[in-house]
Amino acid sequence: MDGDWMLGLGLVAAALLLAGLRVVLRVLDAANGADWGHPALNRLDGLNRLFCRYYHRLDCDPPQLPAMGAAVVACNHVSGLDALVMIAACGRPLRFLMAREEYERFGLQWLFRAVGCIPVDRDQRPARALREALRLMADGEVVALFPHGRIHLDRELPRRLKPGVAKLAQLTGAPIVPMRLDGVRGEGQTLLAVFRRSRVRLRSFPPLDCTELSSSDCLGRLQPLLEATERGPG
Repeated sequence: MDGDWMLGLGLVAAALLLAGLRVVLRVLDAANGADWGHPALNRLDGLNRLFCRYYHRLDCDPPQLPAMGAAVVACNHVSGLDALVMIAACGRPLRFLMAREEYERFGLQWLFRAVGCIPVDRDQRPARALREALRLMADGEVVALFPHGRIHLDRELPRRLKPGVAKLAQLTGAPIVPMRLDGVRGEGQTLLAVFRRSRVRLRSFPPLDCTELSSSDCLGRLQPLLEATERGPG
């Protein structure tokens, strides 16, 4: 009898856990906002959106991404939270260009590979990453990057933007969608910024068409949008 009672209790517990898991999966499916091509990745997308919306209290403008076709997303870079916030705000998957040392971070490389991140060797063969980004954009993907090249805070001395963002736009004819992040509590931090609760504000500006501009003119129009805390697009 004791064995039957324990077996019955175990079955009830398993049924409750299964029911709870189904509820969680339905919540994640409902929160999902972009199609990453696999149910598990779509549920991670939903989890990230809930995390950014409720834990980091994300307030964002609807990003002005094209409904389809290639685009470049450019944002200021203040912490390790930035990419999660950008993904949570966008209705399309973002394929991030990221430093190889970050791409190869222990335990996360499988995820970065699964979501289509592009590792960049800063000192060796950076052209390989550019070619991969161009290949993805030829397939109509959205490539995201931080043109400052690394974490850069407003209180620091101005830092020139890397020319890759302009090159991608000019070689493909794709628009650059500028974004501006504020309110991250863990500014200057990487992993800790993900867990320090913030009140994040993400602004999105009208797309820039750089096809008829020189690289320097394109970067000159982009930089004030990424760095000005109060100014709008013009």
